[in-house]
Amino acid sequence: MNWQAWDNYFPPLVLFTSLGTGVIIFLLGAERHRLRISLNMIGAVLKLGLVGVMLWGVFHEHTYEFRVLLLPGLYLVLWADAFAMFFTSLSAVLWLLTTVYAVGYLEDAPNNSRFFGFFSLCVTATMGVAMAGNLFTFFIFYELLTLSTYPLVVHRGTPQSIRAGATYLKYTLFGSVLLLLGIVWLYTLAGRQDFTVGGGSELEFLADTHAWQLRVIFLLLIAGLGVKAALFPLHGWLPQAMVAPAPVSALLHAVAVVKAGAFGIVRVVYDVYGVVFAHALGVTTILAVLAAITIVYGSLRALNQDDLKRRLAYSTVSQVSYIALGVALAGPLSTIGGIVHLVNQGVMKITLFFCAGNLAETLGIHKISEMNGVGRRMPWTMGAFTLAAFGMIGVPPMAGFISKWYLGLGGLEANQPWVLAVLLASTLLNAAYFLPILQRVWFQPTPATWPAEHHTGRWETSLSLLMPPVITAALALIIGLLAGAPFSPLEWVKLIAEREYR
Repeated sequence: MNWQAWDNYFPPLVLFTSLGTGVIIFLLGAERHRLRISLNMIGAVLKLGLVGVMLWGVFHEHTYEFRVLLLPGLYLVLWADAFAMFFTSLSAVLWLLTTVYAVGYLEDAPNNSRFFGFFSLCVTATMGVAMAGNLFTFFIFYELLTLSTYPLVVHRGTPQSIRAGATYLKYTLFGSVLLLLGIVWLYTLAGRQDFTVGGGSELEFLADTHAWQLRVIFLLLIAGLGVKAALFPLHGWLPQAMVAPAPVSALLHAVAVVKAGAFGIVRVVYDVYGVVFAHALGVTTILAVLAAITIVYGSLRALNQDDLKRRLAYSTVSQVSYIALGVALAGPLSTIGGIVHLVNQGVMKITLFFCAGNLAETLGIHKISEMNGVGRRMPWTMGAFTLAAFGMIGVPPMAGFISKWYLGLGGLEANQPWVLAVLLASTLLNAAYFLPILQRVWFQPTPATWPAEHHTGRWETSLSLLMPPVITAALALIIGLLAGAPFSPLEWVKLIAEREYR
C-alpha cells in the first residue's frame, strides 16, 4: 500500500472535519441542542488528532501536499511544512477549548445553529490559511475567513454590532483589494505563486530592472495583510469588533483573524521574497518601523480604556506587532522571538478574553471600574487573568518573557539597539494598563452587589466557562517554564528559523 499517497489527503481531511461539521449544523433545527454540541466536540477532537499525526510526520520529514489544478497555471495547494504545522497546531488546540467555552457561553442564546455553523467555517478558513501552499490558495481562504467571521461579529444583531460589522467589512475588503493587486502584479511580473523555504530566488534576477516594482508589490502585500494584523493605521476595525460575544473576541484576537494577517506577513517576507532579499531591497526597514509604532501606539491607547474588552483589543494591536517586528529585523534570533509570539500571545490573549467573558456572563461586569474585589468572588477566573496579564507584561517565567527576550537579543544581533527601547517602553506600558486592573481585582473592597449576577451553584461560574481559561493560563506558564523542552513551541520555532537561514 502506498502510504505516501494517503499522506497527501491529510490536509483536506483536516479542513473537512470542520467544514462538514459546519454544513450539518446549518441544517439542524434549533431544538437539536445535544446533537449540535456533539458534532462540535467530535469535529474539534478529530481535527486535533489529525493535526497531531501530521505534526509528528513533519518532524520526521514526511511530505503532506494536496494539489488541484483550478485554472491554467493556478493550483489550489495545501501543504504542511514546519511553519504551517506551528500555526495549525495552535489553532487546533485553542479551537477545542474555544468550542467548550462557546457551548457554555451561548447555552441559552438564540440562533445557535447559525453561530456554530459559521464558527466551523471560520475554523476551516483558518486551517486553509495555515496550510496554503501558495499565494493564490492563501488568498482564497483569507477571503473565506472574512466572510465567515462577519456573521460572528454581528451575531447579537444590535445596532452597535451591525455598525461594527460594517466597519469590519470596509477595512478587510479594502485590505483584500490591496492584497489581490499585489498578488496579481507579482504573478504577471515573476510568475511567482508557491511558498518556498528561503523565498524565490527568481525575484533576485529581477532586482536590477524591476526593483521599484518589487518594493511596491511588497508594500501592497503587507498593507493588505496588515489590515487583519491590525498594523497602524489599519487597526480601526478591531476595537469596534469587541461588541461580539466573548468566544468571537477570543477567536479574532488569539487564533483566527489577526493571526492570519500576522502569519501572512511572515509568509511574504520569508517564503515569497526571502528575508535576505527583502532586507536588501530595504522594505523590511519600513515594516520594522511600522511595527514599532504600532507596538507603542496600541499600548498608549489601551491606557485610557475603561471597557475591559476594548483595553484588551488595543493590547492586541500592540502585541501582535511583535511578530512583524521580529520578522522585519531579519535575523535568526529576532525570527525566533517574533514567530514564537504567534503561540505565546495566542495562549495569553485567549485567556484574557475568556476571563472577560466570564465576568460579563456571571456578574455583568464589562468595565474595569466595576472590577473592585472581583478576585474574591471569582478567584480561579481572576487567577488565570493575573497569570496571562503577567505574561503580557513579560514577567519571567511566563511565555511572554520568552518572546521579549529573543526579540531583544535579535535587535542586538541585527545592530538595532533601538528595538530594546521599544520593548522597554512596551513593557512599562503593559504594566501601566494591566497592574491597575490587578490592584482593583485583589486589593479593593468587594461591592455589596454586582451589576447583574447570575448564581451558578457550587462553582464561581459554570465549568464549561471556567476550565478553558484555567487550562490556557496553565499553558502560558508551562510554555515559559519548559521553553527548552523537546517539542516546546520555542524548540519548534528554532527548527523553523534554522531552515529559513540554512
